[in-house]
Amino acid sequence: MKIFSKVLIFLVLISTIEAKSQSVLVHDTVYISDSGVYYVPYKRAFNPDIDLVQDSPIVRALDSLANIKFFQDYYFTTDESLSNVYEFPGDFIPVYSDSVYQQRIESMRQNSPIEYIYNRHVKEYINLYAVKKRQLTQRLLGLSYIYFPLFEEMLDKYDLPLELKYLAVIESALNPTAGSRAGAKGLWQFMYGTGKAYGLKATSLVDDRFDPYLATDAACRHLKDLYDLYEDWFLVLAAYNSGVGNVNKAIRRAGGTKNYWAIWPYLPAETRGYVPAFIAASYIMEYAPAHNLYPLHPGILYNGIDTVVVRQPVSFDQISEVLGIPINDLKFLNPSYKLGIIPATKDQKYYLQLPRDYIGDFINNEYTIYNYTSTKGIEKEKLLKQIKNIQEQQIHIVKKGESLSTIARKYHCSVNDIKKWNGLRSNTLKIGKRLIIYPRGTSIASNSPSTNRMSDNQPNTATSSTNDNKQHSIYHIVRKGETLALISKRYNCTVSDLMKWNNLQDYTIKVNQKLLIQTSSTIDDSAAQSNKQVKYKYYTVKEGDTLWDIAQQFDGVTVEDIKKLNNLRSNRISVGQKLKIEVLN
Repeated sequence: MKIFSKVLIFLVLISTIEAKSQSVLVHDTVYISDSGVYYVPYKRAFNPDIDLVQDSPIVRALDSLANIKFFQDYYFTTDESLSNVYEFPGDFIPVYSDSVYQQRIESMRQNSPIEYIYNRHVKEYINLYAVKKRQLTQRLLGLSYIYFPLFEEMLDKYDLPLELKYLAVIESALNPTAGSRAGAKGLWQFMYGTGKAYGLKATSLVDDRFDPYLATDAACRHLKDLYDLYEDWFLVLAAYNSGVGNVNKAIRRAGGTKNYWAIWPYLPAETRGYVPAFIAASYIMEYAPAHNLYPLHPGILYNGIDTVVVRQPVSFDQISEVLGIPINDLKFLNPSYKLGIIPATKDQKYYLQLPRDYIGDFINNEYTIYNYTSTKGIEKEKLLKQIKNIQEQQIHIVKKGESLSTIARKYHCSVNDIKKWNGLRSNTLKIGKRLIIYPRGTSIASNSPSTNRMSDNQPNTATSSTNDNKQHSIYHIVRKGETLALISKRYNCTVSDLMKWNNLQDYTIKVNQKLLIQTSSTIDDSAAQSNKQVKYKYYTVKEGDTLWDIAQQFDGVTVEDIKKLNNLRSNRISVGQKLKIEVLN
């Protein structure tokens, strides 16, 4: 304990120095002790020879609760004597022997399909929640009254163990606006790519990863897919945290055994602390009163929240000023609207969560709210223009081998356009960089001088004649195994375009379905040529392969593409199995 205190004092001193020097991170080589609880060493520019330390992601998520403004400074229970069944003094911190922890966790195991276990790693996390971070744990308990009813409802829908609700505790500490350094977002900490694979959209205005309902539904489907793959809940948790690839590597290094504790030494350092943290969080949420822990009231409960449909664009400022709802309450209940703007249109409705007492007021004054000019001067026409500009954006993530020229050709714009839209001063790109693109036909692209002349990336044979760019319609007949993503690639358009042109409500399409394609003659010719070049390959599954690994080997192919083409109902595949893959040459 003395050593730990000295380390904390040292950290405070270093952070003060760092703030004054404004030093930058040199690298973030990750290493965590066996427990994974406390430290991740990294180096800073002012002295690269000194290793400093910071809390693990699990502890950082817990600490983030200190800044949630929605809490009130009073206890959740009005009569503490009803909860304090052990009759503990107010400031007493109970500590139990290993045998007591062992017995309680064994009781949890007998009532769950999850094989809970007690060991020294679990004990360290119990100490974290029950002793070191007691006040934050009480906030956690309060937040559980908002989110656990939703989690349990969704887990039950997908026939998953209800105890998986505790996964969100270690992912985000139930902080709806949580974000990691790696880019994971929301209660369930979805990365951009994983969220997209499960239907969570992310734009400059709306990020579904922050939507509690949508993200919970996606998390359940993801967990179900992972269980189909591993049939072991601890491996599922490890894969949820570090990815299927890392778990598969650990399984190989452990001789092929599918047992979490057997592969534990071969997992990434952060993941080694993940399952013990899950067990400890499950324990502390179940036995909170035994540790003299009681929920702090979060200010609102699950049953005090309701949802309304928003039919026109509106800002949080307008809603707040008309109805008198605190702006922080709107942000807390609707974290998916990143800029406090709901970009609803006639064809695209959105949902707004409000305290139940305000639902009637919103419905009765709906159109007054839409047309109200807030004190910040947000007028309806200005709001519509802002939304249109943002919605027309596409995000392109730079892949290996791509340059500004190849990206410009793909979107029929110029290199200068891309540099202007993204504030780039040079042509240098890094893999993984996200670029804002305004495809041809959008208002901003149309007003750009460079898009009105021949692109500086186009070969000399290209022309800008009106006839070549004339828009016309063709029909595409859906073939077996095709998805909207594959079709959009062939016709150089977006999935959103296909859905809009054909009034599609979701991504489902059927074999022989006719899809309307609105395109130029030049694009049509290339699409027709692309159709001729589609062919199938057969891939033989190797040991350790997953559908995700296989999909990454073929350009434009997704896990869903492979499953549809091969009539797979789950992600489970076997060594030697032959999979049909549709590829574009």
